[in-house]
Parts: sequence; structure tokens; C-alpha cells
Amino acid sequence: MDVSRRGLMAAAGSAPVLMTVSEALAQGVTPRRGGTLQMMLTPEPPVLQIGVNQQGPTLAAAPKIFQGLITFSPTLEPQPQLAKSWTISPDGKEYIFKLEENVKWHDGRPFTADDAVFSITKFHVELSPRARAIFTLIETCEATDPHTLRIVLKQAFQPFLLMFDPTACAIVAKHLFDGQDYRTAPAVQQLIGTGPFKFTEWQRGNFIRMDRNENYWKPGQPYLDTIIYRIIPDSQSRRLALETGQVLLSQASDIEPFDIPQLRSRPNLTVDTKGWEYFSPLSWIELNHRVKPLDDARVRRAMSMAIDRNFIINRLWFGVGKPATGPVASTTRFYDANAKIAAFNVREANALLDAAGFPRKADGTRFSLKHIPLPYGEIWTRLSEYLRQAMRQIGITLELESTDAGSWARRVGNWEYETTINFVYQFGDPTLGVARTYVSSNIQRVTFTNTGGYSNPRVDALFEEARTTPAAADRARLFSDVQKILVDEVPQIWLTELSFPTIHDKKVHNVITTGLGPSKSFDDVFIAG
Repeated sequence: MDVSRRGLMAAAGSAPVLMTVSEALAQGVTPRRGGTLQMMLTPEPPVLQIGVNQQGPTLAAAPKIFQGLITFSPTLEPQPQLAKSWTISPDGKEYIFKLEENVKWHDGRPFTADDAVFSITKFHVELSPRARAIFTLIETCEATDPHTLRIVLKQAFQPFLLMFDPTACAIVAKHLFDGQDYRTAPAVQQLIGTGPFKFTEWQRGNFIRMDRNENYWKPGQPYLDTIIYRIIPDSQSRRLALETGQVLLSQASDIEPFDIPQLRSRPNLTVDTKGWEYFSPLSWIELNHRVKPLDDARVRRAMSMAIDRNFIINRLWFGVGKPATGPVASTTRFYDANAKIAAFNVREANALLDAAGFPRKADGTRFSLKHIPLPYGEIWTRLSEYLRQAMRQIGITLELESTDAGSWARRVGNWEYETTINFVYQFGDPTLGVARTYVSSNIQRVTFTNTGGYSNPRVDALFEEARTTPAAADRARLFSDVQKILVDEVPQIWLTELSFPTIHDKKVHNVITTGLGPSKSFDDVFIAG
């Protein structure tokens, strides 16, 4: 069969190989065994079981414990993890994964293809709306022997391999979950995986500790003895911990953007914005369409036009990231540069609200909306404060409501909000990370679904056709059409394409080597120098 863009559908019998020790030596750095890597995790997640929780902090820390069948290079080429090789039939329907043969769960039980079948067909189908939407395409998923997994699709699906990284489909132990409530099973708290690090201890509000898996299936790895995630609520304390060497690595929202310029100048630190190629996070104002007048596209469009996205990037994010132009990030496949939201224009936004029948009252306001800032750090509070000022220019009063990360997820999942801030990963393809926010079949009381309640039958049809169309050129046309509709109707108010910095001491090596950035397994990370 033809090799598709980035090799996602490569018919080769073996996958590309990750950097070896000899390659590390060729770079002039000798991998060193031992040491404790102190990191940060912001905010503290409710649990670390991928599937039960899909928030960013869980997806960053849990891949050290759990693994997927494959992972991805910075150019999104599939690379082996629990699957050492795979083949795809010429018609694009049959996938055969050859699994690693000497893998054990942290409790000593052998990992087999039955665990993969259970994870794909039961665990993630029940827990993950994203997995459920894609895995319904599976006609057959079976273990043909203890180390061979065979999947047959009802129809060819071009980005199928993108569903098997650890953040999308972490393989879990069948013997620990089968027959139980997956959300409340003891293993949700005890965390048994196949990864390079074993879950050891969690002192809530203080730290999460993981220790080397001495029976890890990759010889000689991991190099680190221990990983400790520090829970440090205060942003300035997090910065100080990094500057003084109390922690050696920060990721995602750990460090506020306004602190980055000074940290860049420190000779012992590396600031890296690579490693988000798979996720391509896009932020927006999340709108509940059940709340009037947010059901009016003219109101949503006016609100969008009142926002200066260049100000957000330059003054709040200090140049890290770029303004969003629509529902698909520019780093995601099938992005259409011609489908763009209306430009920043306060005067036109006011005129649009006047024409829509929302005149200003005597006090200059038109209506008010409640707004929940994203509780992921000070930068998100500052963003909401800016948005309150921006909305004031067009007569809309934003009333800010504070909450914690767990309550935020619950309220959004239960539709108990009017507006908030959200950012969602796109996972390399619009079918995987974009469609879920806009198709009416995914209107659920579950966070990171179509919680806003947006519905357009034409959008539904375009996303469905793109999902089932094998040819990349045809998918590009369909995704272009859907982007044009969405930028016109503005179901969410897209703000920025995020590019979170990973900041680490220069003696920490191999931090960013894949398209998953700090969400990789860290089995090759070491401390030297």
C-alpha cells in the first residue's frame, strides 16, 4: 500500500528504532545510571490512572508507569513501545502487532496480548469518549497468540495508529480490572503498569514518588533510580525551586510564562518548547450554548472579535505560542490556513451586537455572563482578567468564579457553567482531537466532549465522512469545509495555539526526544554532568 504522510500507515514490517545508547555516546554524553529526578506537577491530579482521568497532569506523569503499544517521533512517525513491530494489510483494514515477549506487570504477572485486547475493547471504550468514537470501527480485536494482537477494522481508517500512544490507550492489566468498576477498582489507586517506574508513594499536596522498575523489559533501563513529582501550589515557589536546583525539571503549566524570559538567561537551564507535536494544544473560551445569548452565533462572533490574540501571546505568554485562527491548530494535519476567524475589531463587534438585538443599557452594559478561570496557574487567571476587560469594551460583563482543578472538571462535565477557559489536545488528526468537541453525537456529561452542546447536522456529516474516507486528499477537502463552517459559527472562541515550555537543568539529558515531550516514559532520561 502507499505510505501516507508521516508514515502513519507504513506497511513496513518493523517500526523505527528509538535512540540507542551508542547514539547517545555519539552525541558526547555517556548515559549514567542512578540519581533522583525531582520534577513538578501542576496542578495535582485527582488520580494517575489514564482513562479514569484525562487531564494534562495525569497524561504527563502516568506514562512513566503505563505504556502504549507505540509512541511517536517529533514528526509523528510511529515508534515501538509494547509493540515491537506491526504490519498493515494493503486494504488498510487489518493490523497485526507483534508484542514484546519479556514484559511483566509491576506485580510480576506476565503482560500478554489479552491485556491489550481488554484495554482496547473494554477499558478505554467505557472510559474514554475519544477511544470509544474510534474503537467502534473495530470489527475484530483478538490475541492470536500470547504476543500477537490482530485488529480488523470495519473500514480503513487512516490515522488509526495515532490511537495507540500511552496517553490515548495506556495498556492496563486485565487481571486487575476485568469484572470491576474501572473507576473505583483498587488498581486505580495502586497503579500497576509495565513502565520503567513503579508507583511507590503519594503524599497528597506534597509529592508523588516513582522508583525504578528493576524488572523493566528494556535491558539496562531506566537509568534513573527515582522520579519525584513535587506538588508546589505557589507559582513563585515553583520558579524558586527550579532556580535553586531543588527541582531539575518543569513542564506544561509549572512555570508562568512571565517568568520564562529570566529563566532563559540562566546558564544552567534549557528552555525547550518542542515536544508538543502530537498534542498540539489549542485554548479557547468554552461556551455553554444552553445559556442565552450564547446560542446566538452573532454574539459568539462579536465576543471573538473583541479579543486581541496578539496581546495575549505577546503580553501574557511572552511570545510562547501563537494566536489561534480556528478550530484546528496549524501544527495539526489538514489545517486550512484560508479558514480563519474574523480579525480583532472592537467597533465591528459592537455593531454586530447592536444588530443582533442586544443594545446597551443606561450603565453601558448589554448582559452579563459567569466565567470560570482555568485553575491551572496564575497565567490563566490573568487571561480571564484580560478577557473580562475585552468583553467590557463591547458591553458584556464577565463575572469571574474561582474553583479548583477537580471542581472545574466536574462542573464542565456536568454542564454547570456559562463560560470558562479550556484547552484540548488534537492528537495529530482532526478526527481524533477536534471532532469530539463539535459533533452532536458526543454531547455528553463528560469533560473534554462536546460539553458546550453545539449542534450542526452539516458539521456532523462532514466529520463522519472524513472519518470514514481513506484518501488523504478527500479528507483534506472535507476538513476544509468543516473548518469554514466552524469559523463562521464560532461554537468556541479559539484563543491560542499553546507551546508549553519544558525547562530543565542541563545535566538532565534526553528530556525531549519524541512528539510527546515530557509525557514520554523517561526510560532513557539520565542525569550527568
